[in-house]
Amino acid sequence: MTTTHMPTTVRGEGTAPPARPARRPRREGAAWVFLSPWVLGACVLTLLPMAVSLYLSFTDYDLFDAPNWVGLRNYTQMFTEDPRYWRSVGATLTYVVIAVPLQLALALVVALALKNMRLGKAFYRSAFYAPSLLGASMSIALVWRAIFNDGGTVDHLLGTGGWVNKPGWALLAVALLTVWQFGAPMVIFLAGLQQIPGELYEAAEVDGAGRWRQFLSITVPMLSPVIFFNLVLQTIQAFQVFTPAFAISAGKGGPADSTLFYTLYLYDRGFVASHMGYASAMAWVLLLAIGVVTAVLFRTSRSWVFYASEGDR
Repeated sequence: MTTTHMPTTVRGEGTAPPARPARRPRREGAAWVFLSPWVLGACVLTLLPMAVSLYLSFTDYDLFDAPNWVGLRNYTQMFTEDPRYWRSVGATLTYVVIAVPLQLALALVVALALKNMRLGKAFYRSAFYAPSLLGASMSIALVWRAIFNDGGTVDHLLGTGGWVNKPGWALLAVALLTVWQFGAPMVIFLAGLQQIPGELYEAAEVDGAGRWRQFLSITVPMLSPVIFFNLVLQTIQAFQVFTPAFAISAGKGGPADSTLFYTLYLYDRGFVASHMGYASAMAWVLLLAIGVVTAVLFRTSRSWVFYASEGDR
C-alpha cells in the first residue's frame, strides 16, 4: 500500500507575512471640526430660539416680566376672540393668491423673451434681476408708497386717487411691488428653458405645431419641475411678507385692515402691544400653515409635474 504525502509549504525565515488590508483613516473627527460652525449656529441661532418661542407661546409674556404659564389660552384667544387675527389671515391669503401667480407669469414671459435673445442678453438679465435685490428694502417700499399715494404718479396718470388710501386698492399696490420683484424666478425659468432640447421644437414645427401649441405641449411640461420649484419658493416667501405692508400702511395695516398681513399683525402684537406670548403662538401657527400648504403643493404636483427621467409620471 502506497502512502501519498501532500506537499507542505514551508515559509522561510526571510518570507514576509501576508499583507493585511490597510485600514482607512478615520476622518469623522475632521468632518465634525468643519461642520461645527454650522452645527453651533443651527443650535444657537435656530433650534434654541424655536424652543424658547414654543415655550413662550403657552405663556403670558410682555418682554419685561417673567413669563406666566397660561396653557392654550393664547391659541383659543387667537381663533375665537380676535377678529383682527382673521382679517390678517384673509388679507394674507388674498395677497398670496394675487401676487404669486402674477409674479410667476411675468417672470416666465420675460424668460421666454430673453431665451432667444442674441445681443444684450446679459445686460437685460441683470437689469430685470435688479428689482429682486432692491425691492425688499424699506427705501423702495417708501418710494412705492409715494408713487401710489394721493398726488403720486399713478394718481396723475390714471386719475384714480391714491391707492394706498383706498381699502380696495391698497392691497393691490403691495401685490404689484412683489410682482415687480420677478427677477429671481425669471433667472430660474431661464435656466430651465435652456435645458429643453431644441429637437423637440424642431420636430413639433415639422408636424405643423404653432408657437402656442409648442408652448403648451413642450415648454410647459418640460418646465413643470421648475414651475413647481418657483411656486413653492414664492408661496413660502409671500406668506412671510412684511416690509412692503409696513411701509405702505405706516405700520398700521390700513386702510380698514386691508394690508394687515399676518406678519405685520404678529409684529404689532409682539413689539407694539408687548404680547410676546401671543405673538409666539401666531408664529407657530404660521409655521404649521406654511407646512400644510407646502405639503398640499407637493401632493398635487404628482398630477401635473413631469420629470424627464420618469417617462410614465
